[in-house]
Amino acid sequence: MVRITNMKDLIGIIKDKLSLSKLTLLSNPKTSYLHIAVLRTTSHSPSTPPNDHHLATILSLGDSSRATASTIIHSLITRLHRTTNSHVALKCLLTIHHIIKRGPFILKDHLRILPSTKGRNNLKLSSFRDGTSPATWALSAWVRWYARYIETILFTSKNMDFDIYSSLIEKEKQRDFISSGMNSDLIRDVGLLVGVIEEICKVPDNLLVERDRLVRGVMELLGNDYLSMVNGILFRLGEFKERVGLLSFNDSVELGSVLDRLTACKEKSLRLFSVRKISVETLWEMIEELNSKIGVGGVSQLGLVTGL
Repeated sequence: MVRITNMKDLIGIIKDKLSLSKLTLLSNPKTSYLHIAVLRTTSHSPSTPPNDHHLATILSLGDSSRATASTIIHSLITRLHRTTNSHVALKCLLTIHHIIKRGPFILKDHLRILPSTKGRNNLKLSSFRDGTSPATWALSAWVRWYARYIETILFTSKNMDFDIYSSLIEKEKQRDFISSGMNSDLIRDVGLLVGVIEEICKVPDNLLVERDRLVRGVMELLGNDYLSMVNGILFRLGEFKERVGLLSFNDSVELGSVLDRLTACKEKSLRLFSVRKISVETLWEMIEELNSKIGVGGVSQLGLVTGL
């Protein structure tokens, strides 16, 4: 049962009921059920994450046809752009995040059609503000940051040869692909994955993580994303361990720069995700090892180039 804590919550619930009634009476019967599914998943109920059943419904409906997938994404993005409510906006972004992580291909493909500006304001929420209360004002910072993060993973997904949330079967294929990949392509991929971790580390610092269930839901997804990025980077750095003696000077410099960016995220990421994983510990150890080898190789190659 929804707990109503203030007048705005009550107004939001009334708005949802009116919207449901309007969709039932006035919308095209062939598509109204899709808009209703989006509305129920992104209700005004404060601090309540999208219901698992409602999310599952959207993911299932989105796998039926391209027309259906298009309608769902359009309805979701329209609701995101029209709302001034921080809770609704966060729920829309959470739903998009779930679609990217575990949605059917045709549903994810319609998200990929969104205009690409290298992860910058594709979702047009950089100026989002909900000034209803101090709490919603603070939550607005999460909306703006979360939109940037979603834009970043959409951009990364578009520019990687593999899904950044690969299944076990895909990871085996990915290993084979990586072993035959060019150095420049692998460095590019590592840079893209590091970019996702960099954006994770820009998450707003405030007490909402403890108080707000929606924010806690976001952090749970981020924790899983972080481990996915770590594993993707490990695959590629493992290949570079095999090739380190064969890297050109330029490749060594570019790889070293990417590893420096990742190292700069270490302290913040360890604070955000306190649970220790073997993959994470292995990553930092591998970075130290590669930096050491690249440094020695880079100096010797520099000497050859400059004639010293």
